[in-house]
Order: sequence, then structure tokens, then C-alpha cells
Amino acid sequence: MAKIVPLAEPDLSWAKERFARYYRSATAEPPTDLPRREFAAFPFAQETVMRRHASLTTPAEFRAFLRETVPRHVYYSSAYYEHPDHPTMAAKEWLGADLIFDLDADHLRGSAPLGYADQLALVKKQLVRLYDDFLLGDFGVDPDHAAIVFSGGRGYHVHVRDPRFWRLISSERRELVDYLSGTEADVSDWILEARHRDDANPRARKFRQLAPADAPGWRGRTTRGLFELLHRWESKGAAVAEAELVRAGAEARAAKSIARFLVEQGGAARIREGLSLEAFPKKVPTELLEAVLRSAAVEMQGETDAPVTTDVHRLIRLPGSLHGGTGFRVVSLDRDGLDRFEPLRDAVIPGPDLPLTGVRLLEGVDYPFEPAVQGAPGEALDVAEVVALFLILRGEATLRP
Repeated sequence: MAKIVPLAEPDLSWAKERFARYYRSATAEPPTDLPRREFAAFPFAQETVMRRHASLTTPAEFRAFLRETVPRHVYYSSAYYEHPDHPTMAAKEWLGADLIFDLDADHLRGSAPLGYADQLALVKKQLVRLYDDFLLGDFGVDPDHAAIVFSGGRGYHVHVRDPRFWRLISSERRELVDYLSGTEADVSDWILEARHRDDANPRARKFRQLAPADAPGWRGRTTRGLFELLHRWESKGAAVAEAELVRAGAEARAAKSIARFLVEQGGAARIREGLSLEAFPKKVPTELLEAVLRSAAVEMQGETDAPVTTDVHRLIRLPGSLHGGTGFRVVSLDRDGLDRFEPLRDAVIPGPDLPLTGVRLLEGVDYPFEPAVQGAPGEALDVAEVVALFLILRGEATLRP
């Protein structure tokens, strides 16, 4: 669930009124099979206790709930229940659940030094791999059953409503997570062994070869992952390759040797030319295979993203609502729209131009809104109302008297 930054008056009342204005005019669509869903919300108040076990049976009741409660955060169940409003889970009578994936930017390797916008760009790359390569590719999910959602905060969700997955229990969903993330995978298993074609001798020497890049499953993915890795290393230089190999577990001397061989001595080009791994005199370095696995898998951290998928009673943020930590809309996207989507432009609350809002910064900020917003702690700024809402909800600014 969302981390809630406590707000003092008058910031709290000001922010709530902006949310109320949005919910009075917004036409948020209720989730599928509305009467079977549980709803929960955090209020706009000094208290931060979640109120849950709400049941909404009609679209009119759903929209009235948003207008009248004005939630700071609002969620609905990925599960379907016979009695969604019952206060105990057992008595709700679980009927099944959508398959949910949650990718958060700040959980990704390499995201820590990045700014908010760059983190969101990084996590979008993971999302594309999850959606295109795994869900539509390996799992055969119909795009009509896979909804992409910008969370309004740090990343993206995918809601898979394919009936084939509804009755999967937690352990079975864990197997899907393990497959996506390459847990316990042995990349060497995906290296093919073949004999030279022009040698009729059945005892001819075997050679090691990659599967074609378009091969199904992890074999093709390993080849594509290696090619992406080699291309990046060739463009950025051996030092980058060496550093990534060290992070994958290589000793410094071995990492330097492998990086120089691949980038400076033509090893990468030789691998690409014939999918052959014979460029390596012995076995393929384990550290290189680990780096390939990282490049080809979807990052789903064990204590953060993965439990969202395995939890068959999960509450997930409601598309069309506002995120109480940013003021951004939780935006449903199709695959084409995802490529064009820029959160700091497209997730802000739409509306007429309003007078600028005066804020005083509590922290240093640097965000690429249009125009960009920059300032040091204590500095007074006049910014667009949606930007003021963003900064205040994040605890980075307060209203200026």
C-alpha cells in the first residue's frame, strides 16, 4: 500500500478540495464484475487507517462513492467474492482473482541515483518486456484481457483478466513470477550443442551455439538478451562491460579480460555472425550468463513486487482514481498509448488554466514538468496548481500564505 505523507492544515483541506473537484467531474469507469469486488480507501484526514470491505453494486453507486468519500487513495480487490462486503476473508467466499503485476521504479537495479522522471522511463522498459515478451508471447494472453495501468506514483500495473488464470492459487502464481524473473534458471541449459554439418562422422566434435533469436521461450530470449547486452557494451565501451560483469559476480581480473575480449578484440561480432559460442576457448563464462539473465528477465523484487502477483486477495489501485501521494491520475493505457505516454505530462489532472499557486519548498526539487520546476529548500515558487498538488502531497512543499 501507498506510503502516506502526513499533511497539516491548510495543505490537507486544500488538497482534498482539488480531489473533490476532480471526482465531481470525472467519469471513472468501474472495474469489471463490479458487484463481486471489494473496495477500500484511505481518507483525507489526519488519521491514515484504511477503511475497507465496501461493496458497490452499480456504476451510479460506484461514482457516488468517489464523490462523497473523496478518498486520498482508493483500491479494489483483484479477487472476485460472493460477499465482498463481509468483514472476514473466509466469509467473503473467494471465487477467483485477476492476475496482477506491479512494477515499481524505485525497486529496479540502477534506479537509486535517477530522478523521478528517469525512474519512470526505466520501469517502462521492464513493463514492455513483461507485456510483449512474456504475457502476450510466452503466456499467450489476449491483449483484450491485459490492461496496462500507470499507477499514478512510481510505476505501472498490468491487470490480466484472462479466465485461465482466475483460479490459480498463490503457489501457482509464484511459479509464474519465478519464470518471469529467471529464478533458479540455468542459462547454460539454453545453449545448444550441434555437430558440424559437413562432417558425416557421428563422433565429430560438437560445438556450442545459441538458439535463433526468434526461438520460443527462454532460449530465444537468452539470445536476444545477449545481443542487447553486447550492443550496449560495444556502444559504451569495455569499462561499462567490466563493471556490469563485476556486478554479476565476476572477479575484477576476469571481468576485465572478458570485457576486452568481447568489446575490443571482436568477440561480440564473432558471436553475432553465426550464433556460435566457439569464440570462447573453454566454457562460456558464468558471469556473462548471469549478466544475460539480468538483461532478459523481468525484475520482480522478492519483498516488493512479487507478493502483489502471488496474493489472491490483493487490493490494487483503482484506474481512473487519483494517487494520494502525487495527485496524478491512475491512467489506463493500451499498448500503443504506452509508447507515447509521459506521466508528468499525461497523468496530471486535466482542466482549464488556473492562476499559479504559491508554495514554499521544504526540499530541493528538480522535475521536468512543462515548464521545468526547480528550487532549493526554503525557496518560494509560483507553479501550476497540479504541480503544487504534486509537491505538497509528496511532502516537498507547503502552501505559501
